[in-house]
Amino acid sequence: MMNRTRSAAQDDSASSAQRPDRADRIEARSLVRLLGAAAALACLVAHAADYVPLPGGPFRSVLPTGDGSERVTVERFWMRATPVTNGEFRRFAQAHPEWRAGSPPAVFADARYLHHWAAPTMAAVSSADHASPRASGAEIAGADAARPVTSVSWFAARAFCAAEGARLPTWYEWEYAAAADATRPDARDDPGWTARILSWYSRPSDRPPEPVGGEPDVYGVRDLHGLVWEWVDDFSALLVSADSRDQNDPDKSAFCGSGAIGLRDAKNYAILMRIAMLSALRAADTTDNLGFRCVRSSGAHAGTGEQGR
Repeated sequence: MMNRTRSAAQDDSASSAQRPDRADRIEARSLVRLLGAAAALACLVAHAADYVPLPGGPFRSVLPTGDGSERVTVERFWMRATPVTNGEFRRFAQAHPEWRAGSPPAVFADARYLHHWAAPTMAAVSSADHASPRASGAEIAGADAARPVTSVSWFAARAFCAAEGARLPTWYEWEYAAAADATRPDARDDPGWTARILSWYSRPSDRPPEPVGGEPDVYGVRDLHGLVWEWVDDFSALLVSADSRDQNDPDKSAFCGSGAIGLRDAKNYAILMRIAMLSALRAADTTDNLGFRCVRSSGAHAGTGEQGR
C-alpha cells in the first residue's frame, strides 16, 4: 500500500513538473503579445515616411487672398520629402480594403482609379487573402514600388494622409515649398527655374514616372517638379467656384476669366498651368500623372527624418 501511495505521489509530482502553472502561462502569453507588438512597431518604423520642416513666413503667392492682399503668411509645417509611392499606397490599400482598386463608389473615385496596377509594367502576384493583384496591388515590385502612385482621387489621397496622421497641403503650403530650388527658398524670379519646369511639362506623359528620390531642395524636399502633378486640399477653390463647375453654367467662363486676371504674377506661366489643371478637376477624378504627398502642421510632426530640427 505504501509503495502504491509513493508511486502515485511521484506521478503527481512529475505531472506537475510537466505542466506550467497559471502564472507561467499568463507570462508566456504576455511575452508573445509583446513580441508581436514589437514586430508591428518595427514594421511601422521601417515604413515611416520622412517629413522635413519648412519654416513658413510671409510669402508672395500668384493667387490673391480673399482681401486682395499680395502676400500671405504660411505657418511652419512639415512636408513629406517625396510623393507617396505605389509601394506605400499598396500597404495602405491592403490595410484599408475600401480603397483597393474597384472598391470605392463612383462618387469617391472614377473608373480609372488605380487602373495602372493591372498594367504589364506593374509586377503583381496574388496576395495571401487571394484578392486579385489589381484589387490589392499586392507585391508591386522593384522600381514600380518606388514610383509615385498616380490615378488616385482627392478622396483617396485625403484618406491616405489621415491614416498617416497627416493631411493634404493647402495650395499656399504647396506653392511655398515648390518655389524653392537647391540653394534658395524662392527661385521663382530666375528664368532658368521656370524654363526647367516648362521643359518637364513638354515631355511625353505616356510612360510611368521615374522612381522618387530626386535632388533635394534647400529644405530637403524632393520631386515637387519633374515627376507628377500633386493634389492640394483646396484645389477646387483656386480658380473656379465649386458651385460653377457645371459645363452648362454660364458663369463658369466668368470665374475662369476673373481668376486668371487676378493672378499676381502673370508671367509665371509654369505655376498658372498647374493651377488651371487642378481647378479643372473634380474630387473623384484620377489621371495618370497626378499623385500627392502629405503634410503635418507644426506641433503634429511625430515620425522620422529631420522633423525635430
